[in-house]
Amino acid sequence: MYQRTLRSSFLCLIILFLTIIIVILLTFRLSNLQQECSTHINVPQPQQQQQQRVHYNSSSEHPVIFIGGMPRSGTTLMRAILDSHPLVRCGEETRVIPRILSMRAAWKKSPVEWNRLIAGGISESMIDSAVRAFVYEILLQHGKHADVLCDKDPFVLKYTSYISSIFPNAKFLLLIRDARAVIHSVMTRKVTITGFSLSDYRQNLRLWNKGIETMVNQCTEIGKDKCLMVYYEQLVLQPKKTIADILKYLNLPWVESVLHHEELVGKKISLSKTEHSSDQVIKPINTEALTKWVDHIPKDIKNELDTLAPMLKKLGYDIQSDVPTYGVADQLVLDNMNKLKENADFWNAKAKSYARQAPNDTRPFQNQSAQRTIH
Repeated sequence: MYQRTLRSSFLCLIILFLTIIIVILLTFRLSNLQQECSTHINVPQPQQQQQQRVHYNSSSEHPVIFIGGMPRSGTTLMRAILDSHPLVRCGEETRVIPRILSMRAAWKKSPVEWNRLIAGGISESMIDSAVRAFVYEILLQHGKHADVLCDKDPFVLKYTSYISSIFPNAKFLLLIRDARAVIHSVMTRKVTITGFSLSDYRQNLRLWNKGIETMVNQCTEIGKDKCLMVYYEQLVLQPKKTIADILKYLNLPWVESVLHHEELVGKKISLSKTEHSSDQVIKPINTEALTKWVDHIPKDIKNELDTLAPMLKKLGYDIQSDVPTYGVADQLVLDNMNKLKENADFWNAKAKSYARQAPNDTRPFQNQSAQRTIH
C-alpha cells in the first residue's frame, strides 16, 4: 500500500515538472513572437529600406538577360544561340512580359490614373515590386531549370531603363538590322505588327525609325556595361567573333555548341509554331535572308530613306548603294550555306514542319505544353 502511494506521488511530481517546463517554453516563445511583431510590423521602415524592397533578394536570384529589338531583326536567332549554351534558358516569346511593362508605363504616363493609384494607397514602390515579381516568376517557370534566365520579347527593350531599375543586375541585348530588310521581311512574310502595314513602305519605315530610336536611346541611357547593341548582319556573317564578344559581355564561358544551335532544336531548344521565325532558325547560321530585300524597294522610297528612316544612317548603314556591303562571311557560314544547298530537300522539309500555324488553333501545341509541365 505504501509503495503504491509512493509511486503515485512520484508520477504526480513528474507530470507537474513537465507541465511547468511546457509553460515556461510557451511563455518564452510568446515573448519572442511579440518582439518579432513589434520589430517587423509596428516599427515604421526608413525610406531607404522601403526603396530597397523593390530589389529584394536580388543577390540570390538567377542572372537575367533580356533580348529585344524591332521584329524581324534576328531576336529569335539570338535567343536560339543563347539557348544552345548549357547555362542559359531563354525559350519562346512570353508575350505577357511586354504587356505588363506596357501597362505600368501607361499608368505612369497618365497623371490622372497615377494620382488615383497613389490616392488609393498603391505606391510606386509597391507597383514596381509587383511587376518585378510577376516578370521574374514568368521567367523562372517558363521552362526547365537554368543558371541564367533569359527573355526574348522584341518590344521589351522599349522599357530597358525601367527594367534595369527593377532588375539592377540584368543585361540587355539590342538586335539591330537594316530597316530595308526588316520591312521587306514584314511585308513578304505577312507579319502582323500593331501599326505596320503589309503594303505601305513609308508608314513602316517611319514606325521602324520611331521604335529603334526609342530602343537605342534606352540602351544608351543605361550604358554599355548593361546594354549591348548586336548587329544582325555581323551575327550571321561573323558568328564566331560576334558570339564570343556577346558571351564575354554576359560573363558566360565559351562553348562550341553556340555555333551549332540547329543541332539542339527539338531537344534543349523549343520553338513555337506561332512565331514567324521558327521555320528559319531551325537551319544553321546562314546568310539566306541577308539581302533578300535588294531590288524590291521602290525607287521613290529609296530616295526618301534619309527622311523616312534617319536612324539607318545614324546606325552606320549605307543608304546610297543599291546593294550595300555588310562584310565578308567567315568559313563556318560558307560551309553552312553549302550544307543547306546540298541537302535542300531535307532542310526545306524541316522548315515546313515548323511553318507558322494560326495561334487560335491550340491543338498542335497541347502535347508540347503537357511535356513542359511534366518536366
